[in-house]
Amino acid sequence: MEKINLAKKKALLKEVIKHVDITSFDSTKIISSMREMSFTSRDAARAADILNMMVTDKDCTVILTLAGSTSAGGCMQLYADMVKYKMVDAIVATGASIVDMDFFEALGYKHYKGTPYVNDAELRSVYVDRIYDTFIDEVDLQKCDAVIGQIADSLEPRPYSSREFIMEMGKWLTKNAKKKGSLVQTAYENNVPIFCPAFSDSSAGFGLVLHQWKNPKKHLSIDSVKDLMELTMIKMKAPTSGLFMIGGGVPKNFAQDTVVCAEVLGKEVPMHKYAIQITVADVRDGACSSSTLKEASSWGKVQTIYEQMVYAEATSVLPLIVSYVYHKKGWEQRQKREWQKIFA
Repeated sequence: MEKINLAKKKALLKEVIKHVDITSFDSTKIISSMREMSFTSRDAARAADILNMMVTDKDCTVILTLAGSTSAGGCMQLYADMVKYKMVDAIVATGASIVDMDFFEALGYKHYKGTPYVNDAELRSVYVDRIYDTFIDEVDLQKCDAVIGQIADSLEPRPYSSREFIMEMGKWLTKNAKKKGSLVQTAYENNVPIFCPAFSDSSAGFGLVLHQWKNPKKHLSIDSVKDLMELTMIKMKAPTSGLFMIGGGVPKNFAQDTVVCAEVLGKEVPMHKYAIQITVADVRDGACSSSTLKEASSWGKVQTIYEQMVYAEATSVLPLIVSYVYHKKGWEQRQKREWQKIFA
């Protein structure tokens, strides 16, 4: 690593991203107003109503899927609060959402306000990474990678599902977190499983490569096939299910595929009864991220009675939708599913 201009770096990393607190404001009035409007406003209001239906349906298991950088962008506490207040029973996410963002901040590191109008070569010269208008200290990120490697070093060398490994991360945080209340720790404490089917496609992968490099003959590995089997086991045991999908990609498809996977295993399960997707992706290129929920119905994955596509940048509507459900208080009577326990 070349010598870094610390003064220049400090000037870039000075304004910390503050994560939105959906309990601190009540969006029920604005959602009610948006319900009488048109375009994205009405779509977002209907999404809020459908999410509230999932939470108040006593038989429904709610699966949250995360892709993109909303955690770094200010929604990190929102996701942890959804677990804390019993709005979510299982999570499927990118490794970046779980490790580079959430676990990273649990270690005491920060995301910072930045700008897209910057010389990226200059950022690289001081080891600052950019996520659109958000900055991260690459040196801190590499320290996070090293912790992942250390956790792997401490475990029995065998194949793990990502759920198993993330559970160990949550357990580690209960004793070592600098910032309490992260999504990883909160999920661990509430027996909410987290799956990252492309776990190595993130900073986590570097930590695990480091672990395997140091332990070439006896090491831990991540079994993504086991991930699919375990999430499908949850789908087979749940009377009904709903999907709350932020972005698309692997997490979205992985969660939807549990219906088809159960069928392959000879088990007939209902399609996901409820489904919401918040995305800015265009539908015309056939990409997984942009395929509509109605399209998913043709694959036998999602029912189309209670489904809603919301075409919006997620940080602009998520706080309103989740605050609405929080303040409707249906979660207060909800029983925890604690799906983590079925794998004990």
